[in-house]
Amino acid sequence: MSSAVKSTVKRTVKDTTGHSVRSIVRSVVKYLAVCLAVLFIFGPFLWLVAHAFVTSWTYPNLWPDGFTMHWWSVVFSDEQLQGSIGNSLFLAPVTVLVSSVICLPAAYAFSRFNFPGRRIFQVSLLAVNAFPKMGLYVAMAAIFYGLHLMETVAGILIVHVISTLVNMTWIPAAAFSSVPRALEEAASDAGAGRFRVFWSVTLPIAAPGILVAMVMSFLASFDESQGTYLIGAPKYMTMPTQMYSMVLNYPQQVSAVFALILAIPSVALLLVCRKYIMGGRLAEGFQIR
Repeated sequence: MSSAVKSTVKRTVKDTTGHSVRSIVRSVVKYLAVCLAVLFIFGPFLWLVAHAFVTSWTYPNLWPDGFTMHWWSVVFSDEQLQGSIGNSLFLAPVTVLVSSVICLPAAYAFSRFNFPGRRIFQVSLLAVNAFPKMGLYVAMAAIFYGLHLMETVAGILIVHVISTLVNMTWIPAAAFSSVPRALEEAASDAGAGRFRVFWSVTLPIAAPGILVAMVMSFLASFDESQGTYLIGAPKYMTMPTQMYSMVLNYPQQVSAVFALILAIPSVALLLVCRKYIMGGRLAEGFQIR
């Protein structure tokens, strides 16, 4: 074999080996990054699950001292904790209902009508999230004192509805804009009135986007804590506001159980609606059209 051929073979083997090593290194780095991401995301959840079923788990023991369901019975037998669960399960759906009544007509108007100040009104909805929430809630509390809305359900609902304005307006507005005008015009030409066109054509097509907005609004209301605590405590406590006192007044196992119960509705709703959320409906809702 000539020297030129030997040199070519050696160079080819070297390039192949180098490429294989680089591929292996990239694969290892990729899998390590995925494992770290999974640990970062699911690590706290696994910690909650573990502590919700153990009698105790003291450092440096690698295994719990024992397993029990006692902490779950503590949560469901405590009247204060039961009341906060009931308040959260009541306030979140009512907030979505009130927010839908207020925001969906506005979303349809933003989508279908070109009126003066339309863009300004759309952008102004972001003002709620443009400032520190606690400062906003303190200013609201000063007004609520004069209106006798402190420690009332109405006051808490106002706080929750304000936190859902962006989701319940922008996302449905994008959903209404995605409905082809040709379909609505065809229905009108067939003799359908405006209400029939909206109910039979516009609403079914826009429904996935509206569903996403309602889910996001439910989660925003269900997880709202600062404003609820400032306006409603101590008379009305929800699950997020109850977590403040649990850190100091309850064992960490009870807090772990309560946190798991708090996470169940959020996880369930996201799993049910994941195909709409991951399908781009959420991103489309935050485009100013």
